[in-house]
Amino acid sequence: MKYQILIVGGGNAGLSVAAQLLRKNPKLQLGIIEPSEKHYYQPAWTMVGGGVYDVADTIRNEADYIPKGAEWLKDAVATFQPEANTVLTRDGKIIGYDHLIVCPGIQLNWGQIEGLPETLGKNGVCSVYSHLYAPYTFECLKNLKEGTAIFTAASGAVKCGGAPQKIMYLAGDHIRRAGLSDKVKLEFCSGGTVIFGIEKYAKTLRKVVERYRIATHFKHDLIRVSGPAREATFKVTAPDGSVSEIIKHFDMLHITPPQSAPDFVRNSPLANEKGWVDVDKLTLQHRKYPNIFSLGDASGMPNSKTGAAVRKQAPVLVQNLLAAMDGRTPSAQYNGYSSCPIITGYGKLMLAEFDYDNNPTETFPFDQSKERWTMWVLKRYILPWLYWNRILKGTM
Repeated sequence: MKYQILIVGGGNAGLSVAAQLLRKNPKLQLGIIEPSEKHYYQPAWTMVGGGVYDVADTIRNEADYIPKGAEWLKDAVATFQPEANTVLTRDGKIIGYDHLIVCPGIQLNWGQIEGLPETLGKNGVCSVYSHLYAPYTFECLKNLKEGTAIFTAASGAVKCGGAPQKIMYLAGDHIRRAGLSDKVKLEFCSGGTVIFGIEKYAKTLRKVVERYRIATHFKHDLIRVSGPAREATFKVTAPDGSVSEIIKHFDMLHITPPQSAPDFVRNSPLANEKGWVDVDKLTLQHRKYPNIFSLGDASGMPNSKTGAAVRKQAPVLVQNLLAAMDGRTPSAQYNGYSSCPIITGYGKLMLAEFDYDNNPTETFPFDQSKERWTMWVLKRYILPWLYWNRILKGTM
């Protein structure tokens, strides 16, 4: 079994690129390896956690979005064999390719936090990083009448780096509207160093933090959870580099799990020193294997890992891959664009957009660092429709 183009991953990146390629050339022999029967609109899980979106509306059948002309291989990659232009699948099949696109998404490493797998989804421990636990997040929020709610943010690369704050701000607004601000304490424990890496947007978020009376703690990495005892242990790195551990009591604990490229990518010849697919950050072409490209969360570009980034990467990859197939040098370039629509409360959203150099690259003719109801409407209603009806079909 061999394809002109083999795509590893049938998420946002894989489906949108496949659709765009087949729109350019319907005669391409194209296969998509994807084990899941369901496709998820993950950006809405934060709103599920805030009680304003039904999780069922984020789940659809994968089969309904496989582009016409593509062959769906319901399997998973076990090993890459780039010297032979083949992959070995979990079911033991060897599949060949002329060109390979690697976009299997990101891996959530729940097990890296001691005690978490045993207590996730109960004892007040929740997360909007999974459709399984996003509804429980709102249950925890509704039941929180007093005590402490802790929201964690993992150090290192994560998908949708704004999600830990989005659910925290929704929680803050929920608590304020319920008249519980004097009874519920909110804490943000982040492995990072700042609230946001671009000052224009950070300035707004600091005001939001103040509005909801959130205590912020940076260089705090969650390493252990005891659900029954309602205790979370953090590794704290001081400015002088010294490390200590502190234990915090919680009544609600929202988890952002440590994340990485999938193991079959990390342990492959395709990976860079950090485990991501080793591609040129401008052309998305692999640095060692010129017939391999990558985009999305598993790729090694130093950009924020968001769906908006995928939307800008996809046409660059399509143009460069088709050039490579014709024997031409890839010339299209991705500038690192990413977007983070940060919900700051019910009916409020700040739309951050930026490039590799953290320069704001804004779409609209107004100051996007301001909280706006119109941007909430974009997030809540317009973007989900565009995702299912335009992006996955390769028309946007």
